[in-house]
Amino acid sequence: MILVTGAAGALGTLVAERLAGRGDTVLGTRDPRQIQAPLPVRRIDFDDPDGLSQGFAGVDVLLMISAGYGEDDTVMARHGAALDAARKAGVGHVVYTSLTAAGDHLPYALPHRWTERRLQESGMDWTILRNGLYAELLAGLAAPSADNRITAPLGDGRLAAVTRADLADVAALVAVDAAAHAGRVHELVGEQAIGGADLAQAHGADATYEPETLAQARERLAASGAEPFQVPMLIGTYSAIAAGFMARTSGDLRRLLGRAPRSPLAAAAA
Repeated sequence: MILVTGAAGALGTLVAERLAGRGDTVLGTRDPRQIQAPLPVRRIDFDDPDGLSQGFAGVDVLLMISAGYGEDDTVMARHGAALDAARKAGVGHVVYTSLTAAGDHLPYALPHRWTERRLQESGMDWTILRNGLYAELLAGLAAPSADNRITAPLGDGRLAAVTRADLADVAALVAVDAAAHAGRVHELVGEQAIGGADLAQAHGADATYEPETLAQARERLAASGAEPFQVPMLIGTYSAIAAGFMARTSGDLRRLLGRAPRSPLAAAAA
């Protein structure tokens, strides 16, 4: 049996679509009422450790989608509880959606690396999917205004963005054939690094890219109603891209998909 956590989230929903025709897949979410899918659903709440072992009963392969929305200590507590419960329930293999190695400079990298270490020491078989930053995230970080101006502190930096759909394809493929990927770490970043000027060009001839400073972006984000922990996370993401740390590309995605990855620029522009 395969169980997909976070199945009501953006990535989890796409994975669920890809596994919908299988009779050996169960979806997990903290509120099963959120899911309308032709698959069994279990309540899986990383904030409820006592209920996790029962939720993981009978699971052979756990596709553990990162519960990254929160402070580092919150995320580590959630992931630690999930891995402990998986081990106690007899789960044989955990596939974990982590963060690309290029993201070590990002503020939210630490709980991913902590989780990778805990998983590798767990005694269970494991596969780590080091996902690159979504093209859809870049679209949000550098969205055009009503007059088609993109204002963001990206400088001349570029991001090897990847579409969420491609990451869902890989996650489903690996979960179905987990044994073939045991002990493997896959770097799932895009083959094309894109920046603010590329985004502007994709939005039409009248679009412009106007770099701002990190201080200006911080003030804008703080006034947007973002959660307090989100502001430094987003500023750190801008900073890492602008500094050139997120432009490294890889061919792992193409190799696993067996085809060319989707265009991150087209996804961002859409």
